[in-house]
Amino acid sequence: MQFLIMTFLSPQDLCRLGGTSTYWQSMVRDPVLWKYFLLRDMPLWQSVDHLSVPQVKLTGSAVLDDSEMQLDYMAEYLRVCPACRNQWQHQPRAFESVTSFFQSLVPVSEPQFAMFGPGLEQLEISLMNTIMHSPHVLPVAGLPQRQIDGIGSGISFKYKDQHRFNIATLYSTNRTERERARLEHLNLRSKLFVYEEDSESNIPLSMAVLFEHTLRAYAYMLEILILQGWEEECAQIRVMLDPAVGAVCRPILVLSCVSRETADRHRIPCVTIAHQLQLSSLPNPWMVQDTAAETLTGLLDGIDWLLRHSGVKL
Repeated sequence: MQFLIMTFLSPQDLCRLGGTSTYWQSMVRDPVLWKYFLLRDMPLWQSVDHLSVPQVKLTGSAVLDDSEMQLDYMAEYLRVCPACRNQWQHQPRAFESVTSFFQSLVPVSEPQFAMFGPGLEQLEISLMNTIMHSPHVLPVAGLPQRQIDGIGSGISFKYKDQHRFNIATLYSTNRTERERARLEHLNLRSKLFVYEEDSESNIPLSMAVLFEHTLRAYAYMLEILILQGWEEECAQIRVMLDPAVGAVCRPILVLSCVSRETADRHRIPCVTIAHQLQLSSLPNPWMVQDTAAETLTGLLDGIDWLLRHSGVKL
């Protein structure tokens, strides 16, 4: 009965309960309880990254086998839970604040991110168009006059009214071909990649477009509601992160995007996307973030993570 009652408490309340006595401290540390919380809450989390992906074995049942009895599921939950991550976010010490102030006086070039992926073209509502027309979320800071082989261009934005960054949107092909493919329901190969000759496979072999070394990071967009398989997406991410293309340490933000949020629409959990894309095998920092093109919910959290892991002092 006590276990059942504890399942209705929040993890924060359980931690407070554990501080009242040694008896409750031992009760709230029950690994079955915290494995249950992990299985229950993970599908609801809106983000996961390379530091917070669960490292414990998770099956479809909260029942523990012999190999799991010694695992600290409570510590694992508190490590990966988004609420705990935000609460424990590093606060700069006094000397770091002074250093950041002097660093802000030194002019630096704005970081540039490349945004690519099927979600750029498959969404009913364009994420980039919504961003462009939402100055209260991300004000446009400039429209650099440069093109990338006719399939992309850069737009500069300002985060928190002070941190400029540039997004280079990279489409599969030019606008005319994209419109024709949309009207005729054609599946086009992306001109960003090189494919095997005389093959109809969409699995890329290498990059067809080389980027400047100033490129700091990548944002990969997925329309998770129409995703049929993962092989092509995995290959695109790995080709883009090939050391021959750029620095190995470039972070990648995977935007799990829908056009709009509705009550009857069920997302693929971020942890599942990270697993299917095999992101844990990458040497690069990565994050999966839920967002919606209509409201931009979750986008700023992803941008904040991307800037921090690109060396920007926020």
